[in-house]
Amino acid sequence: MKKIWITGASSGIGKSLAIKFAQEGWQVAASARRENLLKELSNKNSSIHSFPLDVTDSEKCKSVFNDIINKLGDIDICVFCTGIHDPKSEKNLNLEKINKIMEVNFFGSINSINSVYEYYKKKKSGHISIVSSVAGYRGLPAGGAYCASKAALTNYAESLYFDLKRFDVRVSVVHPGFIKTPMTDQNDFPMPMIKSPEYAANQMFKGLTQSNAFEIHFPKQFTFIMKILQIMPNWLYLKLVKKGMKLVGR
Repeated sequence: MKKIWITGASSGIGKSLAIKFAQEGWQVAASARRENLLKELSNKNSSIHSFPLDVTDSEKCKSVFNDIINKLGDIDICVFCTGIHDPKSEKNLNLEKINKIMEVNFFGSINSINSVYEYYKKKKSGHISIVSSVAGYRGLPAGGAYCASKAALTNYAESLYFDLKRFDVRVSVVHPGFIKTPMTDQNDFPMPMIKSPEYAANQMFKGLTQSNAFEIHFPKQFTFIMKILQIMPNWLYLKLVKKGMKLVGR
């Protein structure tokens, strides 16, 4: 029986992904800060095991992973899915909140990766998947820290790919478009082609188990548009985004 560790599993994409893998017969180690929500999740499914964790604590990441190995014996895939966003704070250049976003989104993921790095190198197999976002493709309005944290994750995943390929360990990065979660519920603008967390979980399950692709991105109709914006010259990109902001009254 295969096993997966998912962080950020108390809500949104992480929660739906935990449920999806459990439904497909996997044993799931689910981590997040909110212990009560994790317990609710594990109580509803005997294949989901609760391992509370604050990913900003690097030593706790290591000890929790050791607990997971002791209980489950092995982990085939790790999906690091922790993320926060606060568009209102970003508009006001709230340094405390910006630091928190970087601490959770980027350094929290790095702490998680660090906890499994030597394990996978010695195992010479396995898979580390980092959940970034299409927001990491380019800077977007009211998203400076969030976009920067996701761009950093994408670049780090690319570097990690080369580091771990020598040990036959797969590294992938996930770039979702807009997914309806408590985090995106904070946005005060129209979100094109927004999808459910269950849709995201289905797409990620396919990408993680039925493909060897480095990048998993969805929905394709939206992410391909974002990829075009990514390769645009700066003058054209800035002009189009400025025009788009006027159209939605921002």
